[in-house]
Amino acid sequence: MTATPTAQKLSLFALTAMVVGSMVGSGIFSLPRTFGIATGPFGAILAWCIAGGGMYTMARVFQTLAERKPDLDAGVYAYAKAGFGDYPGFLSALGYWTGSCIGNVSYWVLIKSTLGAFFPVFGDGNTVTAIIVASIGIWLFHFMILRGVQQAAAINTIVTIAKIVPILIFIVILAFAFKADLFRTNFWGGEGMPDKGLFDQIRATMLVTVFVFLGIEGASVYSRYAKERSHVGIATIMGFAVVTSLMVLVTMLPYAVLPRAEIADARQPSMATVLEAVVGHWGAVFVSIGLLVSVLGAYLAWSLICAEVLSAAGRTRDMPRVFGTENANKVPAAALWLTNIVVQLFVISTYWSRDAFALMLNLTSVMNLIPFFLVAAYGLLLVKRGETYEKSPGARRRDLIFTGIAVVYTLFLIYAAGMKYLLLSAILYAPGTVLYFWARLQQKARIFTSIDWVIFIAAVIGAAVGIHGLATGYITI
Repeated sequence: MTATPTAQKLSLFALTAMVVGSMVGSGIFSLPRTFGIATGPFGAILAWCIAGGGMYTMARVFQTLAERKPDLDAGVYAYAKAGFGDYPGFLSALGYWTGSCIGNVSYWVLIKSTLGAFFPVFGDGNTVTAIIVASIGIWLFHFMILRGVQQAAAINTIVTIAKIVPILIFIVILAFAFKADLFRTNFWGGEGMPDKGLFDQIRATMLVTVFVFLGIEGASVYSRYAKERSHVGIATIMGFAVVTSLMVLVTMLPYAVLPRAEIADARQPSMATVLEAVVGHWGAVFVSIGLLVSVLGAYLAWSLICAEVLSAAGRTRDMPRVFGTENANKVPAAALWLTNIVVQLFVISTYWSRDAFALMLNLTSVMNLIPFFLVAAYGLLLVKRGETYEKSPGARRRDLIFTGIAVVYTLFLIYAAGMKYLLLSAILYAPGTVLYFWARLQQKARIFTSIDWVIFIAAVIGAAVGIHGLATGYITI
């Protein structure tokens, strides 16, 4: 189906809100405790320089590819396919989609654990009651999105504005409560915390920084709805700048109002605990309400992104063609149905997890590392070939630096993730290839090249090792 010229088009502000709305979810509310456990202010500064610098290069890669390859929609998946072939492209789509589904599960877990501070029946977000309520929420959002993407995007814009306000108030209050002597005490690590090397401290923050930066590609994923193609790159950079500033301030200011040991011991969402320590109980209630609005808004944005990525792969026949179909409201209905069925299954699975939020956060990050690496590598490949740079050699030199750093950064993240989560991700990648087989059979196309076979066998071996690790207790969740 073809949309009319005026239908389903998003403004620069709406696209920027998609980026901000996608990035500002549950992660930002957990930053004080996560960083407090890992490191002090000095390590946090270095960690944000690495993460912010690395993700800035990724933002520039997305911006550059949006401008130089305007024919490629749903960027994360399309760029991997264009650069490395059908099966790597499929794995990128599968990893990004699956990781996004798992990220949506983490939102529901955090919503219920937040409510658990006031209503014990929700516990840490994985009780039977919590799972039932989350399930109701999943399908309420599902049927709202089925009514139209543009309507859902408009709601996302409103929610994005609403959820930024409590974060800004948190920052302002802590800025006025800033205690320089306490910040100096915490600066090199603080008292009563285990002594770890600086590299280990920084490495411990890497997966959470990936999680909070997910969504930087939100405008790229929805590029086909942009009023102007140039808005995609601008929205990406604007959204990145806004959210990075907020995340750094939310991380650093708590070190100036509480000892690091207390920050590390705070209940999640730790922003609520920190503000409560400064202004009293109303602070915890205020942040908790802000978190609920924020996470529900992020869930809406990511539900849109999940369905769009799966739909794009279906339209190009790299996923079964049924996922590329749309309903009368121009919504990829089949893709949305599969997305929410998978989210529902993962929500049910949290009942057996000891720390469901941490597991979903880390697994979400790892599932997105391979797609991000392939995007960065495609950007580098484009520069090395000189493709689209015939009239701009200066831009080629600049982009060579950005794409090179992005490739190194994503490889470092894969290393920092550790073998446990790489094996868990293989458990999802290998069986997910069934969808690829289905799509190739529909096209009567050759299933694998020789390189594809190597990749597939590696994924199967990783999945087998991961399953064995889970069965023997070597890997715990």
